[in-house]
Amino acid sequence: MDLQRIEAKQKSGQIGIIHLGLGAFHRAHQAVYLERYRQRSGDGEWGVCSANLRSSVGLVDSLRDANYRYQVAEYTDTETLTLREIGVIEETLFSGQDSAGRWGRDREALLVRMTSADTRVVSLTVTEKGYFLSPASGELRVDDPMITGDIASPQQPRTAPGLLVEALARRHEAGIAPFTVLSCDNMPDNGKRTRQAVVQLAEQRDATLAKWIADEVAFPCSMVDRIVPAMTDADFERLAALGVTDPNAVVCETFSQWVVEDNFPMGRPSWEAEGVEMVADVAPFETMKLRMLNGSHSLLAYLGALAGIETVYDGVNHGELRALLRRYMLEEAAPTLEMPEGIDLDAYADSLLARFANDSLRHRLQQIAMDGSQKLPQRWLTGTLERASAGQTSSCVALGMAAWIRYTAGEDLLGNRYAVDDPLAKRFAELHQLHGGDPSALVAAYLAMDDVVPSQLAADKRFAQAVLTAYLTLTHDGLDGALAALERN
Repeated sequence: MDLQRIEAKQKSGQIGIIHLGLGAFHRAHQAVYLERYRQRSGDGEWGVCSANLRSSVGLVDSLRDANYRYQVAEYTDTETLTLREIGVIEETLFSGQDSAGRWGRDREALLVRMTSADTRVVSLTVTEKGYFLSPASGELRVDDPMITGDIASPQQPRTAPGLLVEALARRHEAGIAPFTVLSCDNMPDNGKRTRQAVVQLAEQRDATLAKWIADEVAFPCSMVDRIVPAMTDADFERLAALGVTDPNAVVCETFSQWVVEDNFPMGRPSWEAEGVEMVADVAPFETMKLRMLNGSHSLLAYLGALAGIETVYDGVNHGELRALLRRYMLEEAAPTLEMPEGIDLDAYADSLLARFANDSLRHRLQQIAMDGSQKLPQRWLTGTLERASAGQTSSCVALGMAAWIRYTAGEDLLGNRYAVDDPLAKRFAELHQLHGGDPSALVAAYLAMDDVVPSQLAADKRFAQAVLTAYLTLTHDGLDGALAALERN
């Protein structure tokens, strides 16, 4: 990367936002809001530099070859769609590991961007595992090899927290005010958790720097919502039939929501005009979405995948599974929520089921099933612990946990093998090898993983027994038998 060219572009003032995580969701959500804002306002100060931190450099270069323009296809159903051309991304960079094992092709260019006074917001969609926090405790996993690498070589960071710490350290040393850090990932209190990861990593480097970050850097929380499946060959073929031959295109639903805590000391775009809800407290909306939408998605993912069901659309059209989702949302998730006046959770549940039934989206259950160890604490287990503490049972979650445990064996109930994509996949394989013939020991071993399952919930005998009973029924009688048994309870 030509740093001189990058520095010249910085002086133009076009890039005000750095985004870490150049994936489909970012391109179909935050970039769309920013494109609409820029088109309406004519404000050229909030262009985006998007960086890929993962192993694929292809998208980075493909967007560069397309002059950073791509199409977003928003489907209401198979017959109704809106095509948008997005051009708000001004630059793409690669800071991950390439196929040859080399790290950070554009890392220094990215750090230069992040250090520039023109950069006022750094946003992230790096998934839950990209923050390197323990799902149960929320503490930085300082023993993770990626984090230990950033501690040993802080000027050559490989993680999102490491990039943030190094860029903030450079700004601190240069006397440049810090940018605002905006997490757009599905985590409760995502701003606070991002702050935790960054401050704890900075403490490993310099106590003064860590204090400056803790005192001076804003980490607003946000809630994002839009269903954006991974692109398939069928998606590209559908678009080609419409005359769209764009290798960088994204397909998504028409619905989109963004709720953001209004805490941007360095300024921000006037997103309100584009429908972004700028609020004082994101937490109620965040928890509602995590437990009702994401929690339902996870139920569908593990139970459906075990039965050979491929997509959300197929799963929600399975009558008993659809009934399970509605029961979970209204009987186990909704009662744990404290929402502002005027929020109708029954109507919200109905709207989610309608969105899941969008026949234009081929949202694969295997995609949703990824990284369950990182997702399930906030989607299911925190709310379930609240219910258990109040003496209430959570039969739907117990069945979901049983399905997740069985799913991590890497083979569905029909005997089809698949890869388990999870940071703890190796541990799962060891547990199944050790306890595969003893369901009671297997369930107990999973519930004993205190970096995933809250210890108080694991100690709840009623919940543990419910998970074991559901596991036995699921493995013996299949999906239909497990759903029928749940219906009888």
